Amino acid sequence: MTPATFATQSLRPREQLQAWQEWFAPVFDISPTARAGEGFSAKNTVWSLGDVSISRVLAPSVQVKRAKANLAKAPIDHWVLSYCTEGSTKVQTPKGEFEAAGGVPFLWSIGEHFESTRTRIDRVQIMLSRDAFHDLAPLLDAARGTALDTPWGGLLGDYILAVERWLPSMTESDAPRLTSAVRNMVAACVAPSAGHRIQAEEEIDYTQLQRVRRTIQAQLQSPQLQPAALCRMLGISRSQLYRLFERTGGVVRYIQRQRLMRICASLSDPANHRPIAAIAADFCFEDPSSFSRAFRQEFGCSPGDVRSAAKVGIPLIAVRRSEMEAGIVRFADLFADSRD
Repeated sequence: MTPATFATQSLRPREQLQAWQEWFAPVFDISPTARAGEGFSAKNTVWSLGDVSISRVLAPSVQVKRAKANLAKAPIDHWVLSYCTEGSTKVQTPKGEFEAAGGVPFLWSIGEHFESTRTRIDRVQIMLSRDAFHDLAPLLDAARGTALDTPWGGLLGDYILAVERWLPSMTESDAPRLTSAVRNMVAACVAPSAGHRIQAEEEIDYTQLQRVRRTIQAQLQSPQLQPAALCRMLGISRSQLYRLFERTGGVVRYIQRQRLMRICASLSDPANHRPIAAIAADFCFEDPSSFSRAFRQEFGCSPGDVRSAAKVGIPLIAVRRSEMEAGIVRFADLFADSRD
């Protein structure tokens, strides 16, 4: 699938803001929060999958308004789950005012008037057609106009980012499956209940697994990287952690494998001349003999073999990919089918 992309970078600086305003008109009225004399470098990428659309925006700070006139000209009625990896947003809706910091997802509706002010942002959002998600209407309407600053909200934010990462490898035939997965995950995180969690078990497990993997990658050099510490950092139980890794030989085995792979990458760099023992110690292998034994068991050769091969330009080890961890003119046109 190919997304629709609109960017202002190729335009002359004095034309950039107006082009950005025209791209979003008449859905939104956009005003800068500062003079745009130096230009307005921004980009919007939108993946349209029928009942679900995923959008990513990188843009300077602005004020955004959807007034009654906008509702009349562009009667789009979608719920929107927004997640800023950078920047914060302050929103005034008919339900009241809220502010969402970076890293906190929030839910709002294009089907009602609102005003928002945001800083420079990098934001991913999932737009849900009201017709397709009518079964969740009571849950989504009750939660709209709020920041989801809860543990389940944090999990939903990670899921939103994961969905965006999947998109380049998806095809149109995947759209129904994605819609179902998003429905399950949104219900489980916006209105947690035993029933919703069971329906979204697969999506929840995947998202939690990615969170654990990212934490492990960031902590590989820490001697404190143990299952108990991971449980404390991520707020999950030991049984949950073990269940997430049961198909890959266990979490302890996973940690060791990731450390060995990082060491192998260092030894494969011909510019790295540090002693092998020192590199191993950086990743918590203090005993040279135990390290060499584990390395040979993982890769079928010794650390010295990898370093020697790197010196003569021979890639001795091919690291397994599975272990290194997949006609529009304006924004409003993306919703044309949903209004028919």
